[in-house]
Amino acid sequence: MRAKLSYAITAAVLVVYFVLVGSRGVMLIQSGTVLTVTFGVAVLILPVIGLWFLWKNTQFVRRANALAAELDAEGGLPVDELKRTPGGRIDRDSADEVFARRKAETEAAPEDWRSWFRLAIAYHDARDTPRARKAMQQAIALHDGRTVEA
Repeated sequence: MRAKLSYAITAAVLVVYFVLVGSRGVMLIQSGTVLTVTFGVAVLILPVIGLWFLWKNTQFVRRANALAAELDAEGGLPVDELKRTPGGRIDRDSADEVFARRKAETEAAPEDWRSWFRLAIAYHDARDTPRARKAMQQAIALHDGRTVEA
């Protein structure tokens, strides 16, 4: 719940920022000179890109959460078996061990979205966010009946 709240607050702040930047872009365009119109258009591009990115990221998070809920209903969510340091951080060797098992599971069943989902979690636990995201995208695509180059 805490993650959802912080995501919602961050998204709201970004939308306010995009509105403020967009209004400045419109003001520059309304000035009417070649230079200000050019800058105004350039400034308007930033909120458009930002809103697109925010929308795509929100879709990704919603789809990943839907897969997690489905996997949880099936009883297939991975159990947290990772060892932790006294400070609460995940032990690297423990994460590597779990990752090796998840990778082998995915290699044995490359068309199963569940194995890709669990691999994404293992990547995340190993602090490899780009690969975690790609593995989750693969899980989402397989769940939706699409194929994605892994």
